[in-house]
Amino acid sequence: MQLRSNDISDQQPIPARFAFGKLADDAPMALSDNVSPHLAWSEVPEGTRSFAVLCMDPDVPSKADDVNQEGKTLPADMPRVDFCHWVMIDIPPQLTELDSGACGEGVVAGGKQHPPGPAGTRQGLNDYTGFMAGNPDMAGQYHGYDGPCPPWNDERLHHYVFTVYALDVDRLDLPDEFGGADALKAMDGHVLGQASLTGTYSLNPQIAKR
Repeated sequence: MQLRSNDISDQQPIPARFAFGKLADDAPMALSDNVSPHLAWSEVPEGTRSFAVLCMDPDVPSKADDVNQEGKTLPADMPRVDFCHWVMIDIPPQLTELDSGACGEGVVAGGKQHPPGPAGTRQGLNDYTGFMAGNPDMAGQYHGYDGPCPPWNDERLHHYVFTVYALDVDRLDLPDEFGGADALKAMDGHVLGQASLTGTYSLNPQIAKR
């Protein structure tokens, strides 16, 4: 399989329009446009009955104590974990392209409850659900796409891996509420092919403006 995007170039910085947070002149960060990016895939394996799309950031600090804290930095070599920014499943096999903004735009406090997307698809919970749980103004169930917003005091450049999976089932056996890890587990043994592209992003001015 091959995956391409009109909005994101492999191994290049993601434009702020497709991010949750962006650099600001008078603050460490500001909310951004948070537009879901264009994706298109080809060379689909024979027998494909549906697709799934995930966006994962493997560079998220394993401990959040010092995240976005003045006077503190997150060392590049500290332990990291995966963070799911988007999980969409049950994409019909005849659909091989998503337009910019087709699956959401804007930051919604408490999360998008019914994000837009192709008919028949299901969009699960991204990991902003857990990250925002302690914020009374932002806590909620975050469905669909919410883009990059890495800690502004992080010394590591973050990578956002967009992957399309071709599956041999019409519908994954998942409940209404599911996350990225749930989808990956349900896909096990059903993947006929996959393709990825990776964009980078940082809100640390020393990294972002290099």
